[in-house]
Amino acid sequence: FSSAVALARAQVQQEPSLETTEGTGINITCSHPNIQTGETIQWYRQLPGRGPELLALTARGSKELPAIGGALWVSADRRSSALWLGWPRRGDAAVYSCALGP
Repeated sequence: FSSAVALARAQVQQEPSLETTEGTGINITCSHPNIQTGETIQWYRQLPGRGPELLALTARGSKELPAIGGALWVSADRRSSALWLGWPRRGDAAVYSCALGP
């Protein structure tokens, strides 16, 4: 698994890379300390040879993501978020990016 730095209007910071074994859950964190009112938190996945795929979008609050067997967590002040993959498989190896948007 790898995690890329994504830049939006405000800085977004992520770990440069993460690894896990098949079936072992992984938490991919993102820091966005300068998030503005009205901006949404977005998480994308880009599988090798494919375009980016939107996994989750939220203005605030956490949510379950049953399609990927995971969840999105957002801090109360919205300055950080995390994507949890509960049961990753080999086919989930990808670039995971967070971004801020309207």
